[in-house]
Amino acid sequence: MISADTTSGDGTRLFASGASFPLVFTTNTSNADTLNWSINDTTGRVAASGSFAVPGGAATTTLTCNSTLAGYFAVAGSLKAGGGALPQAGTRPTGIATFGVIPNLSGIVPAVTYTKQEQHRFGMQGANDRAAVLAGLGITQTIDDRQMSVMEPNGANTFDPSANNLDPFYTSGNVMRLIRLDGTPGWASKSGGVEDFTTLPKDMSYLQNYMNRVGTESNAIRLKYFPTQSANYYQVTWEPNQFWTDTDANFVSLYQSVYQGIHSTDPGAVVMGPADAFPSLTNSRLQRIASLGYGKYIDGVATHGYYDAGTSPSHPPERLATDPVAANAANALNNSMRTLRTTMLNQYRSGMKLYQTEVGISYDLGSQYGPNYPTGNVLFAQGAVVARTHIILLGEGADVSYVFYGADYPGEVGYGTFFDLSNAQGSFGATNISPKPAAMVVSAMSRILDGTNTLGPLKNTPSGVYAYSFQQVNNGSVITALWTHNNDAWSASAGFSSTYSAAYSLAVDAPGTSGTVKVLDMMGNPMTLNYTNGTLNLNLTEAPIYVVSKNADVAKSNVNPPPGYVGS
Repeated sequence: MISADTTSGDGTRLFASGASFPLVFTTNTSNADTLNWSINDTTGRVAASGSFAVPGGAATTTLTCNSTLAGYFAVAGSLKAGGGALPQAGTRPTGIATFGVIPNLSGIVPAVTYTKQEQHRFGMQGANDRAAVLAGLGITQTIDDRQMSVMEPNGANTFDPSANNLDPFYTSGNVMRLIRLDGTPGWASKSGGVEDFTTLPKDMSYLQNYMNRVGTESNAIRLKYFPTQSANYYQVTWEPNQFWTDTDANFVSLYQSVYQGIHSTDPGAVVMGPADAFPSLTNSRLQRIASLGYGKYIDGVATHGYYDAGTSPSHPPERLATDPVAANAANALNNSMRTLRTTMLNQYRSGMKLYQTEVGISYDLGSQYGPNYPTGNVLFAQGAVVARTHIILLGEGADVSYVFYGADYPGEVGYGTFFDLSNAQGSFGATNISPKPAAMVVSAMSRILDGTNTLGPLKNTPSGVYAYSFQQVNNGSVITALWTHNNDAWSASAGFSSTYSAAYSLAVDAPGTSGTVKVLDMMGNPMTLNYTNGTLNLNLTEAPIYVVSKNADVAKSNVNPPPGYVGS
């Protein structure tokens, strides 16, 4: 028997750069033996290795580790004579024990001075109340339930806005609330059952009264615990493409009641919807109901960020982008986001906020947890696709993007950014967890792109090259995220390539200039590269990189700004 673990006081198995942490091997062998161990990164490269003698019987050996190399790491071990491998644990396959090292970007990515708390750009589902997980991943907002079905499940006027209803987790003020409003209790629904805003409630005046009280409470909470947050953000419906069965006119009436109720007591509120599952579905609904006056009852747009029949390693967001059939290419995530932003500008108004409030990357459809799945290559691919998806969403004009999910959960295989180490099919609210590569790409991405405004996608990129520029608020540094994708090098059957590459030259400064810039890999590890004649020559792979530069005029001249996006 062999097992290995890295323990952290906060239960995340995430460690600060340079911090010491224990790597504990437990063995139980018939005879004395030698344990050979290694620590590999997300592409399978060996970051550290060694061996040590183990006695017969039960024994524990502790190695003291530290790393300034950031990212995801998988520990492996076997006995020289006895063989063996690390056991499967919950949704984590046989052969590995995982941990993460959080990047230290001090002196690499300049610190941002936030004038408004909502200048943070990353939210998450599936880790509410897990402060250490959220901090490790750089997440600064989560969804807080204020549905009538949650707050008044048993009868009218039982939600008191002056009572202390707030989850104590939010009282630190570190993690903002996106206030969720969808849901009618059985006593208030026409069907007599709990509904997720399937139809209008029985009494619309009572719905408005309830929302009035939610606005009262939320405004008081913001003023007390979030003094630098300029407004509360509310999401009214949740994937109405699945749940709403009533008419478009009644859909607008629902929003009218909610909007008027919230704004009567929280006048600065940002009421958002419709939050259909795909940006393309959100766009279709916005186009269809614009003439019904929907724009009068929303301050911003919310959407979920799914883009394919299964969002997974085999279905990355760029899969359709190079399709020769225009109607197919229009459904790629980048193009559907551009269409959505254009509709918001042309049929609604400029400057509207766009929140992407759920998108997850699962394992491929039909996959099952098991001793040999997921493979290291699948985990690498999932992490790369998570990063690319959120970069596209932000780069095409989402103000905020929400990661889905915390740890693996039952019924939908692999959406977690963490393994659940105790339950073979995952569980909701798992506490015994360890990171996947997906967690660590979020940890890096949030620290690199948080506190930026989107400049937009770069102009004239060759087919298969994806690049987005951002600028830190208050006219700070420029950060450009870049990668390449080729469907032929990216498949479950042939493997998801970590070596496929494409050359690209990025303008980082004025012509005739030379100098250096910092370039960070997908996990936040920096290197210094030289540029000449204002141009940085890069070799892009399927794993995004980030280039930190200073000449904002050059960057701005080289992008197409998202329609109607104004930033913060």
